[in-house]
Amino acid sequence: MGRLDLEVADIFRTHGSAWRKSQQGHLSLGQLKVMSAIEQCRSAALGGHLLHCEACEHGEIAYNSCRNRHCPKCQASAAKRWLDARQTELLPVDYYHVVFTLPAPISAIALYNKAVIYRLLFEAASETLITIAADPKHLGAQIAATLVLHTWGSALTHHPHVHGIVPGGGLSKDGQRWVACRPGFFLSVRVLSRLFRRRFLEELQLAHLAGQLQFFGEYAQLSDASTFTKWLAPMRRCEWVVYAKRPFAGPQAVLAYLSRYTHRVAIANSRLVSMDEHGVTFRWKDYRDKGKTRHKTMTLEPEEFMRRFLLHVLPRGFHRIRHYGLIANNARKEKLAHARDLLDVAPAVVADAKTSDEPSEPVRATFVCSHCGAPMIIVQTFARGQAIRAPPHIASAP
Repeated sequence: MGRLDLEVADIFRTHGSAWRKSQQGHLSLGQLKVMSAIEQCRSAALGGHLLHCEACEHGEIAYNSCRNRHCPKCQASAAKRWLDARQTELLPVDYYHVVFTLPAPISAIALYNKAVIYRLLFEAASETLITIAADPKHLGAQIAATLVLHTWGSALTHHPHVHGIVPGGGLSKDGQRWVACRPGFFLSVRVLSRLFRRRFLEELQLAHLAGQLQFFGEYAQLSDASTFTKWLAPMRRCEWVVYAKRPFAGPQAVLAYLSRYTHRVAIANSRLVSMDEHGVTFRWKDYRDKGKTRHKTMTLEPEEFMRRFLLHVLPRGFHRIRHYGLIANNARKEKLAHARDLLDVAPAVVADAKTSDEPSEPVRATFVCSHCGAPMIIVQTFARGQAIRAPPHIASAP
């Protein structure tokens, strides 16, 4: 695949050094590491391999990836590996897409309290789904849910929300039957919204009392408990955005959706248009515009583009994909197997190349020649900062 005309890495390589100096003391260690990783990704700085094609004698260099989870270039392979592991977990039922969003004022204080508020977002959303689904007045079942955290809007603004992928049904309370939801309807979003709001605000208040939150600038006064309680009051009365989309068109559509959402970063290289004297121009979707001009372009100063991009660096070790209910890690295999029994479907089969008698599909080569499509072999490996000892156009492998 050819290189895209413009990449996030190009913006950081061109403007990152000067901006780092101007922002000295204002960027976190995590943000600095992300900048460095993206700048060095697939460059000589990380080392790589010297490749040779025995079919057409073509040679080329393949530089190593940074593998940082915020790098736009490194997420495709990570998503592929993750999706392969999810293939056997899908059940032959309708799946629903539910989204839980935080109000703007809480999103603002989340910038300085990412680990705490993102954790509460996961906990409140998962508890809401599991509690309402278990209520006999709604579904009366033990459900499964995969939640994925996104922290950005289309214009790179800070907009924390979680996307939930939920099968349309679950195990009965006694575990003896499969309880399906009504066709085309999972759970009431109004009921979900009210419980989500209450549980999140309760836990946020407790986090404040425990001294887990910090405030700066215009929000510094919220350190006082009574001031914080008054600040929360309007959010107890406003509507919180929770919505559910219509069910996916089968398990493959679920996988296609997951492949786009699970390992997405704040902006893909494909959305970048140009970088010139006017700034960085990229495509974005204006969801408030209900007309045909929803798809627009935006131009930001390079410094503002980098600032917005780095707003979405997650705390170290924070998991942005989590599983709950029937697919929680502690008993996933057993509960999924039981669900398949109740649905009267064959158990999921994981292919084992060592024991299977069926002819396996040919494995695609790790490196493929850009000239003729034949597999390429590695003739030399060089580490970080190590010089290449042979030119990439050698005639044959040593």
